[in-house]
Amino acid sequence: MLRIVAGKHRGRRLKTPRNHRTRPTAQRVREAVFDVLAHGVPETCSFPLPKGACVLDLFAGSGAMGFESLSRGAEFVTFLETDPTALALLSKNAQALGEEARVKFVPMDATRLGQAGEAVELVFLDPPYGRDLSGLALETLHEEGWLKARAVIVVELGAKETLLLPKGFHAVDERYYGAAKVVFLIYEEPV
Repeated sequence: MLRIVAGKHRGRRLKTPRNHRTRPTAQRVREAVFDVLAHGVPETCSFPLPKGACVLDLFAGSGAMGFESLSRGAEFVTFLETDPTALALLSKNAQALGEEARVKFVPMDATRLGQAGEAVELVFLDPPYGRDLSGLALETLHEEGWLKARAVIVVELGAKETLLLPKGFHAVDERYYGAAKVVFLIYEEPV
């Protein structure tokens, strides 16, 4: 089980799928990511994220990043996940936290998104390591209108993976945590 690190749900447990397809983001990585967001990602918006933000959690798995965002003041989180077991646990976690009204679960492949209903300010992108899915997901986020200008995208990859960025995205920070690499991106719609 995972615990929420900070905010109104601090210490609350999240149920996680018991399979090898889901790799929850480690607690120390979540803490570090949210410290960066709270103190301002370079070249981004003026308010600390995730407070007040609409968030997208792609390849959601356990939903740790999305639920941590809600705990820290995010307005709404949309979770995208294709695994039925993970989707069922995401729903149970939302119910246990009393957050059903501030979440949406979408059984969709993050590399084949449809048209966005509303653009978001913050995205967590944590695909399976070693499958080169991040670039595809970023392209579809742009093409289908999921991102507000100056949106922040947090991408978790294997430490030795290379992230090839499509036009419109640029990296502003990169950090390593054991087997994981976290890259903070800013979205600037290409002209």
